[in-house]
Amino acid sequence: MIVLGLILLIIGFLTGFSTLWTIGMILVVIGLVLWVLGAAGHAVGGRKHYW
Repeated sequence: MIVLGLILLIIGFLTGFSTLWTIGMILVVIGLVLWVLGAAGHAVGGRKHYW
């Protein structure tokens, strides 16, 4: 999710399409939150680890 968000951020920046930039930023933030929760040992989506 983080990689997809970064790709959308880059495409949105290069094309000037602000919707892609916004969606990419949201995906990066959600991915980081899920990564931190999984690394802290909390079950995310029924799994012990996010990855």
